[in-house]
Amino acid sequence: MKSTSEQLAKSIGAVLEGDPGVELAGVAAPEKAGPHDLIYVESHKHASRARESSANCVVAGEGIVLEGKTVLRAAHPKLAFAKAAEILLGRPPIAAGIHPTAIVAPGVLLAEKVSIGPYAVIGDEVHIGAGTQIGAHTVIGAGCRIGEDSRLHARVTLYSGVRIGNRTEIHSGAVIGADGFGYASGEGRYWKFPQAGIVEIGDDVEIGANTTIDRGSLDNTRIADGVKLDNLVHIGHNCQIGAHTVIAAQVGLSGSCVFGQHVTVGGQAGFGERCHLQDNAIIGGQSGVLGGKIIRGGEAVWGTPARSLAKFKEQFAWLGKLPQLANRIKQLEAKLGSP
Repeated sequence: MKSTSEQLAKSIGAVLEGDPGVELAGVAAPEKAGPHDLIYVESHKHASRARESSANCVVAGEGIVLEGKTVLRAAHPKLAFAKAAEILLGRPPIAAGIHPTAIVAPGVLLAEKVSIGPYAVIGDEVHIGAGTQIGAHTVIGAGCRIGEDSRLHARVTLYSGVRIGNRTEIHSGAVIGADGFGYASGEGRYWKFPQAGIVEIGDDVEIGANTTIDRGSLDNTRIADGVKLDNLVHIGHNCQIGAHTVIAAQVGLSGSCVFGQHVTVGGQAGFGERCHLQDNAIIGGQSGVLGGKIIRGGEAVWGTPARSLAKFKEQFAWLGKLPQLANRIKQLEAKLGSP
């Protein structure tokens, strides 16, 4: 959607400095921007990129001087730019109307302006809220509930009974509500433990491509409001993920892990069964958190097994010195005549 610099400044809460009539139609990196693209600068060291850009309008932080440019001044320029981008770009539709090849079972309740793409399958007793879009070849199992203005891309699979809130986006290939990995061992074999719970997903959640979230066994798996999951994340049965937690790609959670609010998890981290991460905990990429371990609120940990970031850095520094230390030991042994 096109906008003027003045209109955009008001919409994102920025202070306008310069021409209020600059026409904006998109966003871009400074080097690729045209006159009608919006760019942003967070720090003084990148100011030259903005000055040399063809863009006429820049979102910039306090104190950054950009001669000849119209500036949308913001305390947090990256956040302001993200808000502006949502206004200018919008999001392309996943589906428009209900495609004639879609299969919609009897008893399905569709609110107004629901869109369903080609070859999607909607099971019995499903409820879908107003403005929600369902992509091609997506399968919605019986009894699912989906809120308003949510977006399910192509080839998403919801097993039966899944609950999804409002404005949640699920990317292609995600599987929500499959059975958890639960078995009882006895009599020389494994017996499947009941997976009778469901998955509950809150509002404003985003779930990346090919991510899997298992249903609960005797309880439910819950993803709270505002959680962001990257691609290829696995959430085991009965896990509880607190509001506004972010989890990067290829992270795996064993069953019954509990994450607090505003937790940050780096890529490829792994979590044993029944881990507990308190609010604002930070887990470094490729870390391994042992089963049952508690990570305290606000603590940053790294490594396998996960330990405090300060301890990890100290140990890692010594690890880099091992060849020199080994050589010194050999020299000392030679001097002392050790075998």
